[in-house]
This record gives sequence, C-alpha cells and structure tokens, in this order.
Amino acid sequence: QVHLVESGGGLVQAGGSLRLSCAASGVTFSHYDMGWFRQAPGKEREFVAAIGGSSDNTHYTRSVTGRFTISRDDPKNTVYLQMKNLKLEETAGYYCAAKLVGRGSIALQREYGSWGQGTQVTVSS
Repeated sequence: QVHLVESGGGLVQAGGSLRLSCAASGVTFSHYDMGWFRQAPGKEREFVAAIGGSSDNTHYTRSVTGRFTISRDDPKNTVYLQMKNLKLEETAGYYCAAKLVGRGSIALQREYGSWGQGTQVTVSS
C-alpha cells in the first residue's frame, strides 16, 4: 500500500499559479503510475492529469491541457502538479493517487488503489 501525502494547496487569485506536491512512501515509487484528481463541492471526483512510471507517458483532461503540467522526481518519491492560469471553477480538493505500472489506463480513476487525503485549492476572483 502506498502512503501518499499532498501539499501545496491554498488560496490563489484567478489567473494565478500553484504547484502541488505529493510525497509517496512505503513502495518503490518508479513502479507506480501517479495521477491527480479533483473534487469540487457537490460534484464527483474527476481526473486531472497522470504520469506513467517511466515519465514519458502523460495524460491530461482537456480543460487543463496547456495550463497544467504533471511531473515526477523518482529519487524524491514525489509527483508534482504545476497549475497556471487557474480558473474560479477549479476550486476543489485535489487528490493524488497511485497504481501499479501496467495495470489499466492511467486516466481511469477506478484503476487507482491508493489515495492521499487531498489538498484544498481555492481560486478567488
């Protein structure tokens, strides 16, 4: 079981930037695909971005393409989500998740078995 801890959330004005981090422990990090998901109040949790264990496979939901960048630092057991030009509607709890490499699509929420507690991102006008 992967233990995941997110950080970096906070309050930011629309158009601003934040970088989220997710530190993993308890496993060989490079064996895991990592994903970011978010859940806004009253809405279902949705996929945001994911990165494969080899780092050369990334996937983004269409609404964040060009503004968000997912990356990983395997020696630090950490995955990042750099978010730019944030929009009001992107206020949500952001969660990182892990799944073993090679088991299912990195974009499918149901494939992920380990989840962090989340970090809140609030975008203000």
